[in-house]
Amino acid sequence: MPKTEKTTQHSANTPTNMSPNSTATKSATKQGIASSKTTAKPLPQAKLMDNTTATDLHVLVNKQNALPSSYIPSDLVKINIPFSFSGESPKKMLRKEAAEALESLVAQAASEKIKLVGVSGYRPYHLQEAIFASNVKTEGFAEANRTSAIPGQSEHQTGLSIDISSPVVKNQLTEKLGTTAEGKWLAQNAYKFGFIIRYPQDKEKVTGYSYEPWHIRYVGKDMAQVLQEKNLTLEEYYQTVHADHAYKM
Repeated sequence: MPKTEKTTQHSANTPTNMSPNSTATKSATKQGIASSKTTAKPLPQAKLMDNTTATDLHVLVNKQNALPSSYIPSDLVKINIPFSFSGESPKKMLRKEAAEALESLVAQAASEKIKLVGVSGYRPYHLQEAIFASNVKTEGFAEANRTSAIPGQSEHQTGLSIDISSPVVKNQLTEKLGTTAEGKWLAQNAYKFGFIIRYPQDKEKVTGYSYEPWHIRYVGKDMAQVLQEKNLTLEEYYQTVHADHAYKM
């Protein structure tokens, strides 16, 4: 089923101009959680990392390794690229190094007549909390946990991940993007700028999430090249190439 911004782990169905700590956002979070209590299962236990680990450019965030609810990157900056929506929003931010790399990626794509737009970048813990609660209410826990992240387990909180789309798919977050020239360009060239397709096709059993050709994660050029050449996810990298990690697998 094609995925839209509303139903994926990398999106928000709350107003885009909400600040991370706004009263309206916190209220929406509480309402979403309250409405989902009858349908949500107990959240799976994940290893909670500290704030120092969370700042690592190579940090592994998934269903086994969670960010602290208090973690907010200290170097968030606004990304200077076209977005699918207007107005101010935390979703238009990434950590500085990732933001600069993304700007270069989008500029290079444009020079090759490939138009890419940002959809959802950084997202704070409590906003993810509201999104997940809403998805559980509408889809049930199992499906919500396959296509969206439990709060603390979303890469968007790292400030290193962003959802990318294109006008050719009406700026939606859909698997169809992967079949377009724009999606293929992204898959073939993201690593040159330090990004990876975080949730590749046929890797759901490894990552825990369905295929998302729109979700890219910054890891730096060196690691991105290794993952691209070896066709590895971050999980597989830490299981094989760098097996002395402290992550829960």
